[in-house]
Amino acid sequence: MTTTRMLAMGRAELLLLSRNKMALYVALLLPAFMAWAMRNGISKIDPDDAGMSVNEIAMTGAFGYILLFVVYQNLVSALVARREELVLKRLRTGEANDVEILAGTALPSVAVALAQCVVLLVAGIAWLDLRAVARPDLLLAGLVLGIVMSIALAAVTTVIAKTVESAQLVTSPLLLLSLMGSGLVVPLEIFPDTVADVCRLLPLSPVVELVRGGWLGGTDTAEALRSLAIALAWTALSVFAVRRWFRWEPRR
Repeated sequence: MTTTRMLAMGRAELLLLSRNKMALYVALLLPAFMAWAMRNGISKIDPDDAGMSVNEIAMTGAFGYILLFVVYQNLVSALVARREELVLKRLRTGEANDVEILAGTALPSVAVALAQCVVLLVAGIAWLDLRAVARPDLLLAGLVLGIVMSIALAAVTTVIAKTVESAQLVTSPLLLLSLMGSGLVVPLEIFPDTVADVCRLLPLSPVVELVRGGWLGGTDTAEALRSLAIALAWTALSVFAVRRWFRWEPRR
């Protein structure tokens, strides 16, 4: 019954997403555009310092764009809209529990994100001659933790968003921090050691490192465990914040 309720809410949310042309365009096209645009920027630096090619940096960084724009940003807008329309409040009076409601609302975004990740892998290996996935376990761990963390961070962000219009503004800090400091555009290996160590503590940094190490290889056990620990810590902290502060009714 739990799965049935989640799928039903997911289908309803997918229908609403398909009717929101702007949100649909952002989810489907923005990550690809960002990957293309950032590739031109990456080509101006010396990627050899990071031990990767321009295509490898751009394609692995694109996983971060997908998590940011398809899951995180899109879900903030969706949750705020459903909250202000009293949809979340009404759902909560039924049989669905809190986890089912949040998961059902996130289901379309997650499905679109996973589909785009598969396309990235196929395109990178088949068309750009990137190496095959070296560590599927790390890649999968990075994606799963990244999706769960993005959903939880989206739910937490809605706490400070009063309207759907303001939802786009409140997502900007995490988007900008992640784009500049999580290795999506410029790998952390190029930064000075002190700066890189600080940037590795950002929420999306361990996810990008796990995905990048999973696809390209070269990540030793200590680095993988460090990234897993940071990602798990952010995920746990975000889930706790959702349980403590998430609002189910409109802000007044």
